[in-house]
Amino acid sequence: MKRNMAKLLSVVMLGLSVTACASNDSSDNLKASSDPGTNSAGPALSGDDLAFSKFPKPVDVHIGMMVDPTDKTLPEGDSVSNNQYTRYLKDKYNINVIVDWTAATGNDFKQKVSLTIASGKLPDGMVVDDRSFMTKAASSGLLYDITDLFQQYQSSQVKDIMASTEGRAMENASYKGRMVSIPNITVDTDGVHVLWIRKDWLDKLQLPVPKTVADIEKTAKAFMDNKLGGDKTIGIAGPSKNTYPYSTFLVSSNNMGGFDPIFGAMDAYPGYWLDNGDGSVTYGTTTDHTKKTLALLADWYKKGLIDPEVGTRDNVGDPINANQTGIFFGPWWNGGYGNGDSFKNDPTANWQAYPVYSDDNKWNAHMKTTGSTYTVISKKAKPDVVKAILIMNNALVRDEATFDLSVNVGWYPLRNVLAAANETEYEYAELLKVLKGETKPEDYNKPNSLYKLMYADAKKVQNVIKPPYDELNVSNFNTSNFGDFQRLYSIMIGDRPFATIPIDKKVFSVTYNQTPTMETKWANLKKMEDETVLKIILGQAPIDSFDKFVKDWKAQGGDEITAEVAGLLKK
Repeated sequence: MKRNMAKLLSVVMLGLSVTACASNDSSDNLKASSDPGTNSAGPALSGDDLAFSKFPKPVDVHIGMMVDPTDKTLPEGDSVSNNQYTRYLKDKYNINVIVDWTAATGNDFKQKVSLTIASGKLPDGMVVDDRSFMTKAASSGLLYDITDLFQQYQSSQVKDIMASTEGRAMENASYKGRMVSIPNITVDTDGVHVLWIRKDWLDKLQLPVPKTVADIEKTAKAFMDNKLGGDKTIGIAGPSKNTYPYSTFLVSSNNMGGFDPIFGAMDAYPGYWLDNGDGSVTYGTTTDHTKKTLALLADWYKKGLIDPEVGTRDNVGDPINANQTGIFFGPWWNGGYGNGDSFKNDPTANWQAYPVYSDDNKWNAHMKTTGSTYTVISKKAKPDVVKAILIMNNALVRDEATFDLSVNVGWYPLRNVLAAANETEYEYAELLKVLKGETKPEDYNKPNSLYKLMYADAKKVQNVIKPPYDELNVSNFNTSNFGDFQRLYSIMIGDRPFATIPIDKKVFSVTYNQTPTMETKWANLKKMEDETVLKIILGQAPIDSFDKFVKDWKAQGGDEITAEVAGLLKK
């Protein structure tokens, strides 16, 4: 990996002196008819002047887009292709966004992307939520090599965020040493999943905050026995048909409703490639620790503690937002953005976030890759269109906080989040200083800051959160501007564990990318894994079926892939 990284960085340092690779029809990809940097009356633009330049003539960008069918935040009269975000791009940059197709979040979008790649008919741009989609499109020769143009058109802010990953983001966005996508860079805490629990329910029953797996079981039973969510009270929410029981090395973050903290407390890390410390690796799903955790979850399901519709429910958030359950697991933002209707349906819903500890009082957590989504650009896109997409990316990173946040940012075309890895922890600490009067919002007025939303949040925080500040609860928050409430609740409540409590054991995957053999065999192995895990949890297969799964997994390509991953340790 180090050798590959050195090669990649050497390519990047060459900048524009490197010619476009042959797969992009030679130098034609670097020419433009209406380039804002070369066709203006004045001298050629560079740096941020170029990164935020306006085209002299309209540039049409055709995209495919994932849309949440349950989101109702668009104002009347607005649409997926005509809203505050698209109008902003047209006015500021002369970029016309044309939405060729939409697909609903979850499986519908994945199927649409898969069919689009299989047909070879990509829109100019789309954001895919699985690296395997990016590598499949790249290996099929469908993607634009943006290595050189990205170096020319990235803003200073994007450059700083990319640099904060020490090359990992560039590696993640590349295929065979060439940059073929704009990488998603998210905060580290997106991959650290915590316990979200109704503290008001605990207080009503005079129960302590559960710390261990055994504590959680007792608490879930108490919530159900006392019907705190009504006659249909669910002890613990679980994954839907569009989410997963745990994060994996390919999708390593933002797993709302998964059981990641339970696996961590049992020292199990399914879906991750584990370094054994002796030059060998193990696939975490195949370990005895994972088997024991699956047996525990199966027992919980049999006792009725886990949502009876786990694995089949359309939306993981439905019982959470309906306030039928008081426990679920997920990253920092799930308790503000992920359960917004819960607060609307019950303003006293005091969701709080905590680590889940092992029996010996250790907080174990798997850690994510730099990001898990990718903006891919069609090889057939005209050069101006590619530049327009790069400018769109710069604009979102810089200006997202200036929009009306009551409108879901999911409507932003080609939204692919870029954030400094420690952004939320930095904001948690600094916003507390603002609240306590130790700093002023203007102290954070730094154009193109690495912490891109800090100034906007600092200006809002005193209007959203009221004292006392020592132990924030839902009663401290003003929900009148719900968009600001959701963000600040997520940071100040959801990120509080990660920002204030050291993790005892951080577990990284040896790789977050596919090896050569995975490209042909991983789909079948993953299907086998998913089916086995869910059947065991639901009691449709005995726990002993796990042993057969491990044997079959190894025989059908698992051992071969494991050897490839182990080989990465030697590079």
